[in-house]
Amino acid sequence: MKSPFPGMDPYIEACGLWEDFHKHLIEQIAWQLADVTPARYVVRTGERFYLVLVESEGKTAHPFLPDVSVTTPRGRKKGSKKGGTALVEPIAGDKPHILRAFIEEEHRETFIEIYETDPEMRLVTSIEVLSPSNKRPGTEGWNLYQRKRQSLLLGNVNLVEIDLLRGGQRMPMLDPWPDSPYTLMVERARKPYACHVWEGHFQRPLPSIPIPLAKPDPDILLSLQPLIDTIYQRFRYAQSIDYAVELTPPMSAEDSAWCRQRSQTPPGG
Repeated sequence: MKSPFPGMDPYIEACGLWEDFHKHLIEQIAWQLADVTPARYVVRTGERFYLVLVESEGKTAHPFLPDVSVTTPRGRKKGSKKGGTALVEPIAGDKPHILRAFIEEEHRETFIEIYETDPEMRLVTSIEVLSPSNKRPGTEGWNLYQRKRQSLLLGNVNLVEIDLLRGGQRMPMLDPWPDSPYTLMVERARKPYACHVWEGHFQRPLPSIPIPLAKPDPDILLSLQPLIDTIYQRFRYAQSIDYAVELTPPMSAEDSAWCRQRSQTPPGG
């Protein structure tokens, strides 16, 4: 089943499917680029890894699989004298202290890199699809990405930054970002003051963007919308999305009404 949205489906983010979607989108982009890059280039995926204290991001629950399960033997009644076990009643007025366990959550953020292999192995282009942790100022995810982003902007490497998240804070820029739900940015090597930014929407298909290579090779055109549509259908996101939930962060009344109407429209309608 197709997504009811011609552009990016905002309910993927709202329904907690972003991590799964991000992984598949990175795969699709890498496959598409690997098929069309000239023979002197190779396309590779990389990964940032870090641990975050759950409480530091305001989370109150952490899913885990216990290594040991504790069960109560069947067939014994409370107060039974068999086995010589005495039952101790709690003393009136004694209350336990409530402490929070120290829990760290593992974060893995995948990205794509294009290397030229001739005359030597050199990073040419880095492609980032932003994650929610990259857009939370003060967190480890934000700090790690900002350091990488600065080194790319100041270095001899092209940076392609794809932001398909409505939530969080956008990346620091000298000029204001366009007033659109999503943004696609291409910064060519050593030109941080002339970044090209395309608007992304849920009301219309996402634009195709150029992926720069090393000179004198021409850009490669990356068409994101067909990849997103393929992921949505192949992994049956329609079965996991509740189009009745409230979108977060909140939209304008006009956009919210449009999304409600669109999510109730049969595919192709």
